[in-house]
Amino acid sequence: MAAATIVHDTSEAVELCPPYGLYLKPITKMTISVALPQLKQPGKSISNWEVMERLKGMVQHHQFSTLRISKSTMDFIRFEGEVENKSLVKSFLACLDGKTIKLSGFSDILKVRAAEFKVDFPTRHDWDSFFRDAKDMNETLPGERPDTIHLEGLPCKWFSLKESGSEKPSEEVLVRVFERFGEIRNVDIPMLDPYREEMTGRNFHTFSFGGHLNFEAYVQYREYAGFIQAMSALRGMKLMFKGEDGKAVACNIKVSFDSTKHLSDASIKKRQLERQKLQELEQQREEQKRREKEAEERQRAEERKQKELEEQERERKREEKLRRREQKQRDRELRRSQKKLEKLQAEEQRKLQERIRLEERKLLLAQRNLQSIRLVAELLSRAKAAKLHEHEHKEESLRLQQLEERRRLQEAELRRVEEEKERALGLQRRERELRARLLSLLLSKKADEPRATAAESGPASPADLLRPVLDILHTVSASAGAAPRDREPAAAPARRAGPRGPDAATGEEVPAVLACIPDNTQQPRPRPQPASRVRRKDAPEQDKCNREPSGQQLEERRRGSAARRAAAGSREDGRSHRERRAHRKRSRQGRSASPEERGRSRKSRSRSRERRSRREKSQSRGRERDRRASSSRKRSRHRRGDDRPRSGSAGRHRSAWNR
Repeated sequence: MAAATIVHDTSEAVELCPPYGLYLKPITKMTISVALPQLKQPGKSISNWEVMERLKGMVQHHQFSTLRISKSTMDFIRFEGEVENKSLVKSFLACLDGKTIKLSGFSDILKVRAAEFKVDFPTRHDWDSFFRDAKDMNETLPGERPDTIHLEGLPCKWFSLKESGSEKPSEEVLVRVFERFGEIRNVDIPMLDPYREEMTGRNFHTFSFGGHLNFEAYVQYREYAGFIQAMSALRGMKLMFKGEDGKAVACNIKVSFDSTKHLSDASIKKRQLERQKLQELEQQREEQKRREKEAEERQRAEERKQKELEEQERERKREEKLRRREQKQRDRELRRSQKKLEKLQAEEQRKLQERIRLEERKLLLAQRNLQSIRLVAELLSRAKAAKLHEHEHKEESLRLQQLEERRRLQEAELRRVEEEKERALGLQRRERELRARLLSLLLSKKADEPRATAAESGPASPADLLRPVLDILHTVSASAGAAPRDREPAAAPARRAGPRGPDAATGEEVPAVLACIPDNTQQPRPRPQPASRVRRKDAPEQDKCNREPSGQQLEERRRGSAARRAAAGSREDGRSHRERRAHRKRSRQGRSASPEERGRSRKSRSRSRERRSRREKSQSRGRERDRRASSSRKRSRHRRGDDRPRSGSAGRHRSAWNR
């Protein structure tokens, strides 16, 4: 029979005996014939595998469960194909029947014919006519009428008892399975009878292609109705086994009615008589074998006893021979041991003398080694002392070099500080000269005011005369770096007063010019300069408000301006950092938030921007107020300074301006 195949779709299975996992599944086979063309070229052949692959490709969305070649000739190739369900057979036939195949290398096309597989199963007319026409059959006797089913290709493992652990089929399981169709009178499994092969000369142990052991069985029903139901149920079906894990396997079985009177009373009695004869013959053979075995055992026992006696004699002779040999061996060993003892004594004496010489040599080497160690230790100590001295010398020289380098750096720093102080003093001296010139110009302007009103068409206006002075003042204040930044807005109006008339210049330029002059009235009295410094010749003639600022004050001013610039830069950096952080946060929120949340975040950002702009405006207004207040204070101080008596005449100031 065919090998068992795996079943994926068990929807069409019919229960046969669920406790043993046995079901009946419809046979879904079809025969496919492919007509081959005449091979005109010698040595050219058609590949059956290629034709099979083309047939599989013609079925679009389904596939064959099995497809094998049943017959192959020069004119056609016949295939047997099987599908999962009975409903798929018609769709397969529609895809295959009447179609053509074009093979590579062949100009002719191959025509395909497909039809449903015709099951070789006996009909009711077959057994009725057989038993009606048979002359040696008596339909009144069981076994000689249509009541026995002959089954072939049943798997042994499916019909075995699970408790026994054996794979031999059981008649009890066979009865339980097939009593579904009616009451069973008798069953027979020939492979369970050990004498059946000798009685019939047949081998009932058959193996299929898949390696499963199959058997044949006979099932006899008491009633004709049970036989009819069983044959009707098994028609066009194959046996399916469904395991506990849900996997299903199916195999084809051959079902026919018994036409050999296998389970008739006469056949059963005949088999029993033959079995008895065979049993008697087997007993006789066993008795004969037993007698032969006993005779063989007695003969073997006698032979074994004879061998034991011979072995004992040989053992005695061997022991005697060994005894003599051992005596000779002992005598030789005694003589050999005496010679060895003498040699050992001589060797020990020689080794003792050698050991004494070695010890003396070791003592001499140890003394030399000790002397060499002491010498090496002394040399190492001297080398270490020399290295230490050299290291100390290097450290001392390095320390001196570091001190010298530090001293040079200090001197360079002092020189730089002195140069900075001299440059600052020079700038301050120049600033004082410019202040003196400016004051002289203002005084001469007040003295000449009546003349200026009389002669309105003068050669030059005071604003034109003040313009070079203001440019020089801005240059000096920018180069010195010590003048505050808030003085520049106050000097700007004086610079822009050029286009106005002489009357406007007299009222507005004086406060602007005074605001451009650094106010030194609030600075402390400068310390006395060292003797090495050269005093200016006109120092006694200076006004108290124009004293020189010391180097410490200049340094403090520079530090204050640097601190202000650093604070402004840090504020700008902090503001830019906060803006970048807020921008990143807004971008993350914009990526992950919903439209409502993004709208709220945009509103909050606009509010924060408005607050930031208002804060910046208020800060700028505060700074503007501070600048105005400082400029007003400076103007008031300058006005107070102008009311003081000034030394010198207007002609001197004019001459100084002309210089």
